[in-house]
Amino acid sequence: MDPKTIAVYDEQAVKYANMADNDRHDPALISFIGSLPKGAQVLDLGCGPGQAAAEMARAGLVVTAVDASTEMVAMAAKLPGVSAHQATFDQIAGENIYDGIWANFCLLHAPRADMPSHLGALVTALKPGGRFHIALKTGTGEQRDKIGRFYTFYEIDEVQFLLTAAGLTVTGTTTGEDPGLDGTISPWFTMSAHA
Repeated sequence: MDPKTIAVYDEQAVKYANMADNDRHDPALISFIGSLPKGAQVLDLGCGPGQAAAEMARAGLVVTAVDASTEMVAMAAKLPGVSAHQATFDQIAGENIYDGIWANFCLLHAPRADMPSHLGALVTALKPGGRFHIALKTGTGEQRDKIGRFYTFYEIDEVQFLLTAAGLTVTGTTTGEDPGLDGTISPWFTMSAHA
């Protein structure tokens, strides 16, 4: 992952955590949790301060949370039921481990050229029939935001193609827009799928 992006998250972890405090009420998260049985193994990729991971744990899921930011991992690890450790996207390995993978607004920090290999590793780590959630910002190209974070923007049809090519079946898409950490209101979409 981009070192400058990680540094921004380390520096602004508390501010980000305050902004993300309502994540536990995210309809996509509620749906994701509802699609999995209690005791299911879940990977929260790019977990940030861990609110989503904590909500999954409260619902009875067994959560492994990873993030490239030292500060984010430290915050997530303090939450009940959350096992958090530092890792980058290219360190995800293993086969048939997870019943679900929650990749919420994290893979947009990877270069576009790396997305197919990241998705391939995630699908390999997903059990047959496992649930997959991804959220990205809508658009084209790659650029840094006002506070220096690297972003890759995607259109919905491009991600549908990438997920299908990785071996997933797309089951739903939602769209919206919200202000980010840099204050800019940006359009986004989420996509749910299964192996």
